Amino acid sequence: MTIQKLLIADDEPNILISLEFLMQREGYEVILARDGQEALDAIARDKPDLVLLDVMMPVKTGFDVCHEVRNSETMRETKILMLTAKGRDTDIAKGMALGANAYMTKPFSTKELVQKVQELLGGVP
Repeated sequence: MTIQKLLIADDEPNILISLEFLMQREGYEVILARDGQEALDAIARDKPDLVLLDVMMPVKTGFDVCHEVRNSETMRETKILMLTAKGRDTDIAKGMALGANAYMTKPFSTKELVQKVQELLGGVP
């Protein structure tokens, strides 16, 4: 059985630590990125099954990362779940228009996040 790999990209250290713990506990291999460029580099290098992508990050925003992933021959199949405090309808519409597979606004329940990750990856790891 192959362990599914998640990339968590967020510039807030406490969120990274919390989500890393949560997703490892659920049985996923976890990679971390602290800004948009690190996220792009990790997607290209590590080929995660799913990216939990914050929108407001330094260097490149989550919107920039999503756009570049969808326009890349080698990365475009990567699933993206945007996790952000930007919850206006226009932000959600922008994220989905750029190719995000799903969009969740902060604060979110960890139970709902785990369910959404499992749904996007086709079941429990």
